[in-house]
Amino acid sequence: MPKPSRRGAQMPESPIRKLVPLANKAKARGITVHHLNIGQPDIKTPEVGLAAMRATTREILEYSPSEGILSLREKLVEYYNRFEIRVDVEDIIVTTGGSEAVLFAFMACLDPGDEIIVPEPAYANYTAFAISAGAVIKPLLCSIETGFALPPVEEFEKLITPKTKAIMICNPNNPTGYLYTSQEMKQIRDLVKKYDLYLFSDEVYREFCYTGAPYISAFHLEGIENNVVLVDSVSKRYSECGIRIGALITKNPLIRQDVMKFCQARLSPPLLGQIVAEASIDAPKSYMLDMYNEYVDRRKFLIDEINRIPGCYTPIPMGAFYTVARLPIDDADRFCAWLLSDFEYNGQTVMIAPASGFYTTPGVGKDEVRLAYCIGKSQLAEAVVVLRKALEAYPGRTTT
Repeated sequence: MPKPSRRGAQMPESPIRKLVPLANKAKARGITVHHLNIGQPDIKTPEVGLAAMRATTREILEYSPSEGILSLREKLVEYYNRFEIRVDVEDIIVTTGGSEAVLFAFMACLDPGDEIIVPEPAYANYTAFAISAGAVIKPLLCSIETGFALPPVEEFEKLITPKTKAIMICNPNNPTGYLYTSQEMKQIRDLVKKYDLYLFSDEVYREFCYTGAPYISAFHLEGIENNVVLVDSVSKRYSECGIRIGALITKNPLIRQDVMKFCQARLSPPLLGQIVAEASIDAPKSYMLDMYNEYVDRRKFLIDEINRIPGCYTPIPMGAFYTVARLPIDDADRFCAWLLSDFEYNGQTVMIAPASGFYTTPGVGKDEVRLAYCIGKSQLAEAVVVLRKALEAYPGRTTT
């Protein structure tokens, strides 16, 4: 039998999806599983998007242009203007989700062996995309004790070598919910400028900022316009994860030229998804405000409740709809699997993501988990009760 590739062996498992078989078995036993593991919003997709889907009268579902439908890209220009992100239609390439935007950015900008500095914990798939491109993630460790703030600039510079080609950030952050400050963004800008690096900026959670300070995009940073590649997606803000529509935005014409080659090789992004996404940009302000207020309410509830459980701690996230919590456990991977395979309380259990999968630094995050507050507050309340009972019963509980 032929051997699979080394690349495949190096690809990490998803810390979120690897436990799905255990969750399915628990459900088959009749146990209710509360999903705190995945960023799948439960808020209804905007009616304007659903209406556009229902109203499609096309008799042929044809290829779209490789860069995406022009009318969608024009609509995205209007959308970004709302955040004072000034881009033109030609700066925008529609992708099959934000994931493809990250992959194509890496493929177009990096050579095998090139290094990307990534503050961690970080979205686990960045590592998978780097492996796909032959690039190397160089982690910059952030600590729960500081609320996952960026370390001093000197820690960045310790990681810079002749192979360093890029910095990758997620702002607001998945998995921590951290929102970079103006000072931190300027620090990143100065490093990008000083060493002539790419700045890959994943900004899919920009609607979910819970602070009065103005939102700072990588496109707001002066002097590095041709270094920035912005990654975006409609998945979270319109509850449209399944239509797989994202975008890669850059003012660098050489990057766009090469990204387009990868886009042409995969032919086109999803046609129906683009139709729904274009319509959803016209979702009323009331939709966005109601969604925002709902997440603010859920965030406060979950953070307060987690920090009331003996031995647990989570900082207050200022963005996205996740938080990383430290629990009194010996091994988060073991605990998360145990919740699904060996524990239930009143016919219920919880599914959460071990934070070890969001670190590439060995041995870090073993007592941390990522929690997503994408379920309603009443279900969150039930989930917290179950988690509290599970921590009392877990045989690997540590001394607080």
